Amino acid sequence: MHKLNTISDYHRLAGLPKPEHPLVSLVDYSQVNYQTDEEQITFLQGNYTIALKRGVSGKMRYGQMPYDFDEGLMSFVSPGQVITVKAHKDTDTKPSGWLLLIHPDFLWGTSLAKTIKNYDFFGYQIREALFLSDKEEQSMVSTMRNIQQEYHANIDPFSQNIIISQIELLLNYAERYYQRQFITRKIANHEILNRLADLLTTYFDQNNLANKGLPQVQELADQLYLSPNYLSSVLKALTGQNTQQHIHDRLIEKAKEQLSTTQLTVSQIAYGLGFEHAQSFSRLFKRKTNLSPIAFRRSFQ
Repeated sequence: MHKLNTISDYHRLAGLPKPEHPLVSLVDYSQVNYQTDEEQITFLQGNYTIALKRGVSGKMRYGQMPYDFDEGLMSFVSPGQVITVKAHKDTDTKPSGWLLLIHPDFLWGTSLAKTIKNYDFFGYQIREALFLSDKEEQSMVSTMRNIQQEYHANIDPFSQNIIISQIELLLNYAERYYQRQFITRKIANHEILNRLADLLTTYFDQNNLANKGLPQVQELADQLYLSPNYLSSVLKALTGQNTQQHIHDRLIEKAKEQLSTTQLTVSQIAYGLGFEHAQSFSRLFKRKTNLSPIAFRRSFQ
């Protein structure tokens, strides 16, 4: 595995000249020529990488998930992620696009150092990448080139703030375009919602709660072949609620059913639903329904 701790490390592996700035670099992807005979290149990311690629022949693996790059797409990778690229060396099609590499140290002391963690798409899998229209792609490339132009110029006290503001603009565009993608793929996304509902129904009907507790977001995402971040983003776009809130809603439905149709005590219901303490169950129930479990039960008497 190649450990790319710095931007210079990536430039060396990719057969590129030394970066003009040690902490931020815009790479023309058509110039990348990995300096290795390996058919499969695996590297551990030390940088944030925002990639806009077209015409890449071959497969990329992000974690354990493969993705085919036959179409253009935009992806976002955070430090600490393992990326595997398998390219066909006999292809006549030269890939194109741009890679914006940002070392975490460049964000040090800026507001973006904290807020970059709020952009969920850095936790998406490659196969959940952003597909852009021509107009959207132009706006992204233009912003990337502005960043390059700024670090090409003489560095002065304003340089970092100007580049940071351009990176924030790029990320905000990405957030907007992802929301557009969620809307335009409503049929596929509603299928995700339906499959999640089926998974939760099966889990709750099998009385797993007492032994296993509530289903974990990661567990559900794995069964849907999605990343947890992407699953929550899709659900938020469709319903305004994330995955954890959907789990809690299904739990409350089960609790209402037992409160209204059985003689079980509140404590028995709480323990049967996987709560160690009845008070925790009562707090969640009241937060969701504005009624205590006892008050809800009395409304049926």
